[in-house]
Amino acid sequence: MFEKIAPSLFAAFCLALSACSEVKVPEPSVPPHPAPTESAPLAYVLADTEVRDITSGPLGRTYQLFVSLPGSYEQRPGHRFPVLFVTDASYAFPLVRNIGRMVGDRGKGLEDFVLIGLSYAKGDTGQYSRRRDYTPTPNSEDTVSDMPGRPVVHGEAEAYRRFIADEVFPLVAEHYRVDMNRKIFAGHSYGGLLGAHILLTEPTMFERYILSSPSLWYDDRVMLARERAYAAVHTDMRADVFLSIGSFETVSPSSANKRYHRNNDMVRDLRKFEAQLRSRRYPSLRIESNVIDDEDHLTVYPSAITRGLMWALPAQPPLSVPMQ
Repeated sequence: MFEKIAPSLFAAFCLALSACSEVKVPEPSVPPHPAPTESAPLAYVLADTEVRDITSGPLGRTYQLFVSLPGSYEQRPGHRFPVLFVTDASYAFPLVRNIGRMVGDRGKGLEDFVLIGLSYAKGDTGQYSRRRDYTPTPNSEDTVSDMPGRPVVHGEAEAYRRFIADEVFPLVAEHYRVDMNRKIFAGHSYGGLLGAHILLTEPTMFERYILSSPSLWYDDRVMLARERAYAAVHTDMRADVFLSIGSFETVSPSSANKRYHRNNDMVRDLRKFEAQLRSRRYPSLRIESNVIDDEDHLTVYPSAITRGLMWALPAQPPLSVPMQ
């Protein structure tokens, strides 16, 4: 019987072996790549910058100061840097900071400086704040407020000037290594108008002024009249002034090119302002002026501030070491 069963068992055994040889051993399982997790986006922060709140008692408003320190600030612990104050900080501060660093090229293209951005009042729109703080008189044709429920306000430039002199300057001098005998003002448009107001009110408040496209048309060119009033009672003006404007900032010869102004010839006003200042022959006044080709009121500021920085803060020659 064994002889009869054996062949069948052998055949079954071979069939089992054949089946086993076809069994595939599974590959070791690899855990799936974890899905990327998204974290909350972070705010972009400019290196070596600070923001300080400053509440003005007389004005009853809070402003912010944007502060940018040069790359060499920590490397030169005993050095006091010139300090540049710019208006319209939300736009001008990052622009001037980066132009200063790029053109400055770590002190080889410009002298290193501390930058202070003068921001708008907290709770105000930029337009509302600058109309009020940068204009010298309440006389304006603007009658529509961009802040519902609040009337348009102009003419508080003198109060804002005192805020800078009496509250901003002491704070900056206390917290930063700056040379307060080397203060520079830079402003564009209404900011330039504010600079002209400061120049004709207290010229020694800053040592140098960079006035880009100042709105000298304001209030029937009140600044030209104020310049004449200043000249009537002063024999000197201790300041260095850099004036600049775009070539398109004049009245359009035709309506085809929208880059020209419709009513205000700002180039003419700037030249008139410069001519009046030069005619006084103030012994301590130095003026540089230029009209920048192919620029209008909205495009000229980067070119103007670059030229102004090169004028106000030229690179300092390296200190020579006397031979022993």
